[in-house]
Amino acid sequence: MLQQIEATRFVVPLREGGSLPGVVEGSDLGTWVVKFRGAGQGLKVLVAEVVVGELARALGLRVPELELVELPEAIAKYEADEEVQDLLTASVGLNLGVDLLPGAFAYDGSIPPPADEAATILWLDAFTANIDRTPHNPNLVRWHGQTWCIDHGAALYFHYSWPSKGSHPERFAAQRFDLGSHIMAGVIDLSPAAAAAAHERLAALVTPGLLREILTLVPDEWLETSESMPHADDVRAAYVENLLARLAAPQAWSPAFAGEMR
Repeated sequence: MLQQIEATRFVVPLREGGSLPGVVEGSDLGTWVVKFRGAGQGLKVLVAEVVVGELARALGLRVPELELVELPEAIAKYEADEEVQDLLTASVGLNLGVDLLPGAFAYDGSIPPPADEAATILWLDAFTANIDRTPHNPNLVRWHGQTWCIDHGAALYFHYSWPSKGSHPERFAAQRFDLGSHIMAGVIDLSPAAAAAAHERLAALVTPGLLREILTLVPDEWLETSESMPHADDVRAAYVENLLARLAAPQAWSPAFAGEMR
């Protein structure tokens, strides 16, 4: 389980994105960017942030620390902005905190990461179907001279069909990925040999045990159960099943098969 703190003060909303996260001070005396459960995208965004963020960390990428942030009802009472107050009121309970990296600035491509790191970022996004890492919206920051990955809520599109349509791993496995639109497409070596070596290295790290371990970090209350998935652990198992199915079918998405996807 991720560590849990309590929000002690709402500092300021961040209006750059559509979900309106906010800077919050916590009971651990830290400062966190909080992704709110009451935002329009709902709890599945928080699940994707944890699953893909921790998978990125396991692959060796830099990701800000994640914690669970309990938002008390009283915080909303002191917010003057009506839109923010409504969001805070709708978000009472467990939310996701992302460690604030003070002084970080948006990645603009002028100082790209090393080639192997860039290849890992592209592979991660292709594997998890994260379409939101483009030159228009990199979702990367530079901090202390290094590249950090943030904002993974757009990944794992398949869970938005839950619970109404159930889990269909074969569909996610077959979903293609547009490698050319990715922020790292012009940075990495997409030659067959280099792409195949990167795929072999990274795919070997994504084991069933790793995926199950990552899914245990997601709180039960964020996992939407259904008739076909009546328990939180059933939902966790469905995430693992979908990701393993995609891992087993790299021809649809991996840079190692870029020539076949054209």
